[in-house]
Amino acid sequence: MRGGPGDAERRQRWSRLFEELDRNKDGRVDVHELRQGLARLGAGDPDRGAQQGMSCEGDTDPDGGLDLEEFTRYLQEREQRLLLLFRSLDRNQDGHIDVSEIQQSFRALGISISLEQAEKILHSMDRDGTMTIDWQEWRDHFLLHSLENVEDVLYFWKHSTVLDIGECLTVPDEFSEQEKLSGMWWKQLVAGAVAGAVSRTGTAPLDRLKVFMQVHASKTNRLNILGGLRSMIREGGVRALWRGNGINVLKIAPESAIKFMAYEQIKRAIRGQQETLHVQERFVAGSLAGATAQTIIYPMEVLKTRLTLRRTGQYKGLWDCARRILEQEGPRAFYRGYLPNVLGIIPYAGIDLAVYETLKNRWLQQNSHDSADPGIVVLLACGTISSTCGQIASYPLALVRTRMQAQASVEGGLQLSMLGLLRHILSQEGVRGLYRGIAPNFMKVIPAVSISYVVYENMKQALGVTSR
Repeated sequence: MRGGPGDAERRQRWSRLFEELDRNKDGRVDVHELRQGLARLGAGDPDRGAQQGMSCEGDTDPDGGLDLEEFTRYLQEREQRLLLLFRSLDRNQDGHIDVSEIQQSFRALGISISLEQAEKILHSMDRDGTMTIDWQEWRDHFLLHSLENVEDVLYFWKHSTVLDIGECLTVPDEFSEQEKLSGMWWKQLVAGAVAGAVSRTGTAPLDRLKVFMQVHASKTNRLNILGGLRSMIREGGVRALWRGNGINVLKIAPESAIKFMAYEQIKRAIRGQQETLHVQERFVAGSLAGATAQTIIYPMEVLKTRLTLRRTGQYKGLWDCARRILEQEGPRAFYRGYLPNVLGIIPYAGIDLAVYETLKNRWLQQNSHDSADPGIVVLLACGTISSTCGQIASYPLALVRTRMQAQASVEGGLQLSMLGLLRHILSQEGVRGLYRGIAPNFMKVIPAVSISYVVYENMKQALGVTSR
């Protein structure tokens, strides 16, 4: 790197910055002074930046702020990280970052920004009008900025599995290396599992109604939402609305754990020496991880469908249901509907990820010059819209899967293959027949997302999960 300042010059510059931040001249920079200084300097999120500075390893007395030595140690560590980041973005190693290198860096993270947007980012750091950023401009811009690196943009935009709408076909959650090393990843998984359990329990009547309509609704019986609810209550009382919920909750933990571990291994194999995965690579890794998890826990899916559709007194419980299926239909029955289920992962994950990335890019192009953090309302809206679009795309396969799982339990039901069942539905009911039960499925999205988010945030707080 050309023109690197000497150690004496660096320390002199840090000392001047310390004096500027130390407003009350007590020889320490406390969190309030640091927050005010960051706000004055326009260094991103002042609260987050101040929290980072006060929590750095060099601060031996967090409540008392940073003295000059601790502040110097913190800035020295910052500069080392920033220098590594600068070199990784300076792809041609000429000592400058230009517009094309900014675009390439964002593209590597799966974020498409226009030439105009890249120029706007460059202008915010370019002080000498050369339309490039040298090391000193980069360092001075980011030294006290809360953005650790370009990948921080992804931190805010993780397509979180906390949005539990009863379908576990989404791309698994992304965790940073810091979260993995600190153990925060498993706490987030636990919080997500608890949130999913509460959310599914809260929306179980709508989920059972969806399965009921998928299997029993047809042109002839005109089964609708109110009719389905009345029928279920008449047959087994209000408690009947929660049939199948126990195993639906039980399968969250093993599925999430298997999917997470498979995703990490597949991602590592695909990534190689790359620092991050492109969107297409994340889609492949997520789909394969989802298929792996579904393959292992699929018997639980079959049991969930059978228990959801059971009549009063038909089974004594989960183990009785499993035993009867094994005795009467054989082991293969536990994988009925497996093919449409796995095939459904591709349109679900593909559409879900594509819509989410499109909405993310649109927001970033319009707002990223102010902040990389979109806020929870934007994230929930993007996640809900993308998941709903994914459901619409994969719903016909989900319906065929459910009917195949239930075939042997429905009296007089046809024992058809996936293609045979698709042809039968289309010939008897038309395209609308492939979307039976989608109305209650849509009805549960908003309450499911709301419940899971509120519970997730409270669980994170209870488990001591800290945000960066």
